[in-house]
This record gives sequence, C-alpha cells and structure tokens, in this order.
Amino acid sequence: MPRARPKKVTPEYLERAALFYLERYSSSAGNLRRVLDRKVRRSIQEHGAPDPAEAAAWIAALIAKLQRNNLLNDRTYAEGRVRRLYAEGKPLGRIRQILAAKGVARVDIEAALERLQDEAEGPISDLPAAAAYARKRKLGPYRANPAERAEKRQKDLGALARRGFSQAVAMKVLSAESVAALEELIHDPD
Repeated sequence: MPRARPKKVTPEYLERAALFYLERYSSSAGNLRRVLDRKVRRSIQEHGAPDPAEAAAWIAALIAKLQRNNLLNDRTYAEGRVRRLYAEGKPLGRIRQILAAKGVARVDIEAALERLQDEAEGPISDLPAAAAYARKRKLGPYRANPAERAEKRQKDLGALARRGFSQAVAMKVLSAESVAALEELIHDPD
C-alpha cells in the first residue's frame, strides 16, 4: 500500500498532531519538536509550504503552550522513564544516554535519578539493574542448571557487557553463589 500524501502543515494541524501524539505517547519537549519538525519537512517536500522559519516559530509557540498547560513536562517524563528503565535493568549511564537522546536536559535527568534514589530502599547503582537483567535473561545464578554456569560464564559476561554494565558489576553478579547470595549483596553492598 503506498504511503499517504503528507498534509499541508498549518498551526492548527500541528496542534492537533501534537495532542494526538501526546495522547498515545509520553514525550519530552525535544522529542515532540523532532516529531513536528518531521511533519513540517514532509509538508515542505510535498507542498512547498510552509516557510521553514515560520513553521519553527509555530512549533516553538505550541511547545511553550503545551508546557504552560502542563501537557508536556520534561521532569515528569524523565522521572517515569528513569523508573521504568531502571526496573528493566538498564545501567545508570545508559539511562542518561537514552533520556539525553530524547532531548531531556541534564538537570531534569539528574533530578529524576535523585528522585529514584529518594524512593529506593537502598542506594541505586548498576548492581540491582544488572541483577534484574540477569534474572530476566536467566544469566549466572539464575540459570536453571547450575552445572552450566561455568560453561556459559563468558557468554553471560558478554551479555552484561553489551548491555552496558562494567566488568566489575558483571563479575559481582556472575560470581554470586546463588540467587539468595546475590540478593544479599544487592541489599548490603559492603
């Protein structure tokens, strides 16, 4: 099926498109700006209008309006994303990269990580995230067959490294004798 022709962009069209996007997805201001910029570029390619500078002004005004009405809030977006990514087992450095790629300011990223720390029972670090990832992928102490652990150690180490965990963190997870020992290490890192 051929792709639909892009619509000619107007300020009203951009507002409807932004609201429709925000109904479906949580977004940062930077990410929404990229989505709307893409619509403008396609419109210019297809219709030769609007003027790029004029469209950029429309987008800036729309984003400011959405922020004033609290429909677009980078701090709230960052807090939700940080919680979700940390629970998925993403390393803290990777979480920062993902949010920066979505256009979230460093100040909002750090505030979201501080909030996660305040809500956590213990210190947040890459160790619980690595353990969560190991549990999900059944690596190290989570392997059903303990005899396979030594045989698959290098493979497990590679999986954790590709995920972005340091060698020290990966070795702590893989060196745990059992799931209980790993849980104890997470809750009492000393």
